[in-house]
Amino acid sequence: MLTRRVNTPLCQCVVLFALVLTGCESTPVHQSDVLAFDKPSNWQSQALPSEHVVDNWLASFNDQPLIALVGNGLSHNFDLRAAAARVDAAKEQVVIAGAGRLPQVYFAPGYQCGKDALSSESGQFLALFNLSWELDVWGRIKASQQAALEDAVAVSEDYQAARLSLAARLAQVYFQWLEARLQAEVAAQSVKDRSVIVELVRGRFNKGLTRGLDLRLALTDLANAEAQSAQSHNDVQLLHKQLQTLVGRYPTLDDSAFVGQANEFAPTKTRHLPEPPVTLAAGLPSELLNRRPDVVAAFKRLQAADQRLASSEKALLPRITLTAAGGSVGAALADIVDPRAAAWNLAAGLAQPLFTGDRLQADIRLKQANVEDAYNQYQSVALNAFREVEQALAAESRLREQEQALRESVSQTEASRKLAVYSYRQGLIEILTLLDSYRSTLNSQSAHLAVQRQLLTNRISLYLALGGGV
Repeated sequence: MLTRRVNTPLCQCVVLFALVLTGCESTPVHQSDVLAFDKPSNWQSQALPSEHVVDNWLASFNDQPLIALVGNGLSHNFDLRAAAARVDAAKEQVVIAGAGRLPQVYFAPGYQCGKDALSSESGQFLALFNLSWELDVWGRIKASQQAALEDAVAVSEDYQAARLSLAARLAQVYFQWLEARLQAEVAAQSVKDRSVIVELVRGRFNKGLTRGLDLRLALTDLANAEAQSAQSHNDVQLLHKQLQTLVGRYPTLDDSAFVGQANEFAPTKTRHLPEPPVTLAAGLPSELLNRRPDVVAAFKRLQAADQRLASSEKALLPRITLTAAGGSVGAALADIVDPRAAAWNLAAGLAQPLFTGDRLQADIRLKQANVEDAYNQYQSVALNAFREVEQALAAESRLREQEQALRESVSQTEASRKLAVYSYRQGLIEILTLLDSYRSTLNSQSAHLAVQRQLLTNRISLYLALGGGV
């Protein structure tokens, strides 16, 4: 039979001691705005007044197929779903880490039987309860739970970063796909133009007005144009399959598989790349630390390392625990529900680490090293974030200048090509000059499309660097 044993004065002292000291906890040492490098008050590459970053940057492109595509990707991308599952796992880890702050109660029913030397058998039923509770006087368990909470916030910010990164990736690949389609059209038109040149040279050759070498050069130029057209069409299908994979679909052969499902893969009605928004809101450098998910996640991991260090340091302090056991024992099942058969005991204990083979001290040094690691990781992520913004801002103006120059180049090469055809018909220029004019036109058109797409992808990179939402 269990015995009743309780030390009431001791329990009262323990509870009073816990109430006095509960809430003693260390605060994180590091702050998010304390950096190991100087940050400017304004962006170095932006002369315009700073404004708040637009959250829905995707709508600024005014491209409905793009919006539909990104929405599909955010709903069905498998990597993003995996990131969401990691957020759920991190939340449960917080519950596990904080469970030690609450009493742990177990119920242990059973039956015991035995036989003595006289061959007499006996048995009894047991219905026992056990309770253990470590009073978190110094906040050791709470610091560990807070570390898990900071990690959960960091994982949640990782998910937001992955979401923004996926949206930016989808938009950039979408514009690359549109450019590839336009490049394929330019290449196909070039093949048609070269075919006209071949017929022109062949006609002159048949009349004895030109040499056979001219015809060979024109045919060679046509073959090169056909090869370039084939490469352009291959680029289209590669980017198309990449888009399908990003939205969680099996890569099909062409666009027709999406008829009736979604129109995000349909070509735009304007048949040209959209202009990037003129208004650019970059905000202030000081806002970046609290807006970019990857920077926030790095800082939360630094705070988690601070909390784990505090928990390890508090492990050197005494641990106060309450234990209790109770229940009933009887020879029959009916006996264990009889209140007179119940017995219980309550005990309080204190455990002070004296010698642990340097394990606790080594754990503190380990956590200090982890804090130093997390601190430098945070500094690196923050510095890289500033670099990405400054780099994208600086590229914005240069790409616009390049686009204007190439726009003029396209206009001039088209005019020179028409003059070259006329001059060749009149016998004023050689075949090489005519072919060079066609190549210059193709190269200018292709380069202009490329820089238009670079403007769009750079703008998306800038929105991503600024932490703008979708």
